[in-house]
Amino acid sequence: MKTTCERFLDYVRWNTCSDEQSQTVPSTPGQIDFAKYLTEELTALGIEDVRLDDKGYIYGSLPANVDGDIPTIGFIAHLDTSEAHPSVTKAPRIIEKYDGGIITLESGMTIDPDVTVKLADCKGQTLIVTDGYTLLGGDDKAGIAEIVTALEYLLTHPDVKHGKVAFSFTPDEEIGTSQDNFNVEAFGADFAYTIDGGSFGEIDFENFFAATAMVKIKGVTTHPGEAKNQMKNASLIAMEYDHLLPPWERPEHTEGYEGFYHLDTISGDCENCTMAYLIREHDKEKFDGRKETMEKASEFLNDRYGEGTVTVEISESYRNMAEIVRPHMHIVDNAREAIRQLGVEPVTSPIRGGTDGAELSYKGVPCPNIGTGSFNHHSVTEVASVDQMEKCTHLVIKILEKYA
Repeated sequence: MKTTCERFLDYVRWNTCSDEQSQTVPSTPGQIDFAKYLTEELTALGIEDVRLDDKGYIYGSLPANVDGDIPTIGFIAHLDTSEAHPSVTKAPRIIEKYDGGIITLESGMTIDPDVTVKLADCKGQTLIVTDGYTLLGGDDKAGIAEIVTALEYLLTHPDVKHGKVAFSFTPDEEIGTSQDNFNVEAFGADFAYTIDGGSFGEIDFENFFAATAMVKIKGVTTHPGEAKNQMKNASLIAMEYDHLLPPWERPEHTEGYEGFYHLDTISGDCENCTMAYLIREHDKEKFDGRKETMEKASEFLNDRYGEGTVTVEISESYRNMAEIVRPHMHIVDNAREAIRQLGVEPVTSPIRGGTDGAELSYKGVPCPNIGTGSFNHHSVTEVASVDQMEKCTHLVIKILEKYA
């Protein structure tokens, strides 16, 4: 039987970086290649129900080995990795019994426990890092390795009692489209857990309400020498628009339950300028207020420069799953109890982002998130703890036992 660590080191060799600009599903061929590899591995383990669809989604299940009215519990992880850095981990480095000091990578970059608090908690553990040139891939190949290893454990230990187990591995989570083609009926779970990111012991069920605002500004261009009382510089109006939003409510100044406006991209010239903002908030009323603020900013500038100068199009991305999960808190409470049984006090904090579980919850499958034992994601200073990944694998098994 392979260990979680062995599987993880195998999986990070695959290039599964997603591509936000792609029009295909999945967005990159590497995800399909990896999905085929996983499908073959799962089938070879003896799992009879493994299905790979034409969009790169893997669905499967293990039958219950006990009788009774037991819910079908699902586990989900995503195939893709962030496009922030190259994703093929060519030289993962294993650090046995981490001594608590600064880790220097081959590139010369360092990981300092005084800066990265989660690293300080890993003293004495076995860690995996990169050479400092690529991602490690803990987000979310750690989650995949943990689920697959738990499935193999259940197959080889029939004495462990459990109900029906559903699992799914999805493409394109990092670009926000993984739930667009997710088949809830094919998944078949009553409730589920995403195994995605964060240290072991984290169990989260609150995430942002999220929207994207496209702000388009139409200027008037003339020869600079003849511009007086005629030119309307779209790029300068864009700067005015941004200054109408509170600067203390940007990502770099917020934490916890605090929301923000984030100017993600800006491009333009004197005649036209386009800005893309991310709007994030945990509270629904405050979220609606942020959208209204952006509309009012455009109205203010249109009053100054003329109607149609500034247009704002707001599209919602995902919602806070807490509204769906709270009526089913046994899902969270049983996971917390299982974490305690593995020697760690559970931690719940607001997710300052989104998760597949958020959208899935609104499709009728309540789905909190469990940490994988990895952190510093989307960075070449990413870290995975072998000790924590092994505990995450056992957590999957313990959750299933609690419902058997």
